[in-house]
Amino acid sequence: MPDTIKNQDQDRSTLTTSPLATGLIVLSDGTVYRGFGAGTTGQALGEVCFNTAMTGHQEILADPSYAGQILCFTFPHIGNVGANSEDEEASCGRAQRAAVGMIAKSEITAPANWRASQTFNEWLLTRGIIAVTGVDTRALTRKLRVEGMQIAAIAHAKDGHFDIEALKALAKNAPTMEGKELARDVTREEAGDWKEGDWDWPNGFKNGPEDGPKVVVLDYGVKSNILRRLTSAGAHVVVKPGSASAEEVLAENPDGVVVSNGPGDPAATGEYALETLRALLDKNIPMLGICLGHQMLALALGAKTLKMAQGHHGANHPVKNFDTGQVEIVSMNHGFAVDGDSLPANAQQTHISLFDGTNCGFKLNDKPVFAVQHHPEASPGPQDSFNVFEGFIEAIKAR
Repeated sequence: MPDTIKNQDQDRSTLTTSPLATGLIVLSDGTVYRGFGAGTTGQALGEVCFNTAMTGHQEILADPSYAGQILCFTFPHIGNVGANSEDEEASCGRAQRAAVGMIAKSEITAPANWRASQTFNEWLLTRGIIAVTGVDTRALTRKLRVEGMQIAAIAHAKDGHFDIEALKALAKNAPTMEGKELARDVTREEAGDWKEGDWDWPNGFKNGPEDGPKVVVLDYGVKSNILRRLTSAGAHVVVKPGSASAEEVLAENPDGVVVSNGPGDPAATGEYALETLRALLDKNIPMLGICLGHQMLALALGAKTLKMAQGHHGANHPVKNFDTGQVEIVSMNHGFAVDGDSLPANAQQTHISLFDGTNCGFKLNDKPVFAVQHHPEASPGPQDSFNVFEGFIEAIKAR
């Protein structure tokens, strides 16, 4: 029997008739959005954010930086390119514990792409991701934009039976992202070399150099394409767990160090990572920080980070590069930002967001240290910032 479902936009009173709702999103303020379940069944808690990318949904959901989050895609259609193993962004098995939920307007469609090896729904199932479709994502996005990100419970039950009051209590009482350390859940447990470079059609991934400058990557949830871009820029890449000490990093005799992206509150991860970063900064080794790594390098230098209301999530963000004078369109995924006014006197701001003026990059005037808030490796997104990797390798070779 059809179930009468209130329109998702809480500002309207229109009633629509639809089949039984099998998916539910319950925000911490008690707002309920009904839809149709996909992916795995069950329930999960996470911070809801909206992502404005039009493509690359597999790579986005596979980004370890989204651990503990539920993604609402503003682009309504999803699934037509399916999923495949070559677009994997988790660089180790543990990093596959990324996004816990997905929200979309339209029903997941069958794949119509020659690279697809799975349907998108099959891929969601393999990753344990709960999805809800048929939601008024415009209304939800507007709510998040105006009121800020919230913790939510997302649920999928094939019989359509939910304990809504219990879900409301779960969402209301769940801890927020502030103070939450998530990088330990997605970092690798053992160090190892990374050989894979850019994807070269039709041959697959290129092999990296054996004799390039050695770059140690501290893995706090590093995306595969960051490692691929470093390899393609000419580096011999060694990846170490984020918990590695400065002594363990220096034992590799690195020519450079990259502090990777990752999930959670940078201040919480910094409780065990900042000692290592400060020791490496004292050695004057060329260093590059990306996203969470950008924030933690700033904290190691004495700056502050702030929780953002909506964060930046998408593949169409304009960033001003002061070094070149150009505007770059970049991919972003972060809910915390560096307070640019708190950067030390020896730090020079190199990038800002043209959406809200927040700091998106800095470099040190007296050390070979660089950091960017955005994701220069894209995947998905534009390739305007690939020069970050080439510039970093050039700075290493110059020393």
